[in-house]
Amino acid sequence: MKIFSSQYLKGAAKFEDCVVFDVDQIAVCGKSNVGKSSFINTLCGDGKLARTGKLPGRTRLINYFIINDKKPNTFVLCDLPGYGFAKVSDAEKLKWSVLIEKYFASNMAKHIMFLVDIRHSPTKEDQQMMKYLYVNNCPFTVVATKADKVSKSQVKNRLRSIANELGVGFDNMMAFSSLNGFGKEQLLDKIEQILAI
Repeated sequence: MKIFSSQYLKGAAKFEDCVVFDVDQIAVCGKSNVGKSSFINTLCGDGKLARTGKLPGRTRLINYFIINDKKPNTFVLCDLPGYGFAKVSDAEKLKWSVLIEKYFASNMAKHIMFLVDIRHSPTKEDQQMMKYLYVNNCPFTVVATKADKVSKSQVKNRLRSIANELGVGFDNMMAFSSLNGFGKEQLLDKIEQILAI
């Protein structure tokens, strides 16, 4: 699959602002510092599409991007608010949590790309996110980011370890690096398969 174009559409601060599109939605979720914005930018080949910053937690909305508009394999990519280490108030974190839960329960997304850090064991927040996906029967793929930070020989071992800790099948795991593009082609092939279903 090729991505020919990508464009920001809008942000939703509350569930009532979320949009049902006439094309499939694929959502991206994960911790505040897992590299969601870099993941989106690398996937789409546009370094300025999603905002990145040194401080985690800058994504406070559900941000919508139209991919391949009016071309084959058109879909909407949804960047969900990050969780975990964002330096924001508890009230703000609760607001994000409610927004994400309602989004999952709505089944607006055809598939969820659940990002975790390949270097570390899943956190309590990651485990909670996994429960949200199962409870709401959301189809998902676990994408282990920052694959460039471990040796190539360790990638499969880390994927197996994370899969075991999250209680998911190894075939639901993919490794990815925003720095060198590792795993990008496989992920695009996966998205093409998802859109064809």
